[in-house]
Amino acid sequence: MDEEKLLEQGYRKYRGTDVDVYFNTNVCVHSGNCVKGNAELFNLDRKPWIVPDNVTTEEAKRVIHTCPSGALQYIEK
Repeated sequence: MDEEKLLEQGYRKYRGTDVDVYFNTNVCVHSGNCVKGNAELFNLDRKPWIVPDNVTTEEAKRVIHTCPSGALQYIEK
């Protein structure tokens, strides 16, 4: 999916050097897979709560693929 479509659908962009992560709170079912999957990438106790540069691109993709609702997406650069 391209960035324009993600943003139109209500996803918020979290910029990284090699990968951008997109999150849509309206799609999220709060499974917790993201924060349980990697607290360096996803941490509800900080702002911004998603920091793509804290992990490798492969690790970001791995955790995002565990999201059951599709609330998390990514675009590699």
